[in-house]
Amino acid sequence: MNNEKNIEKKFQHHDKDTGSVEVQIVKMTEEINKLAGHFAKEKKDFSGRRGLERLVSRRRKYLDYVKKKNEALYKKLIQALELRK
Repeated sequence: MNNEKNIEKKFQHHDKDTGSVEVQIVKMTEEINKLAGHFAKEKKDFSGRRGLERLVSRRRKYLDYVKKKNEALYKKLIQALELRK
């Protein structure tokens, strides 16, 4: 949790920035990781799984947008969030 906050501060444009695309991607990734742990225990939570799929899809769209606008920032985000191996 503390690591995500450090990553979030790294991508903020100013101190109170919570709405920029980069910060939203970091927050979505944090939520996705939390939900993944939930689904490891709750295998039959299908409605929650649908919400997770929507969140992953939205993060993918935001990442595509960042890649189109600024590929260097995209690579920096991917590396910081450890999304690609």
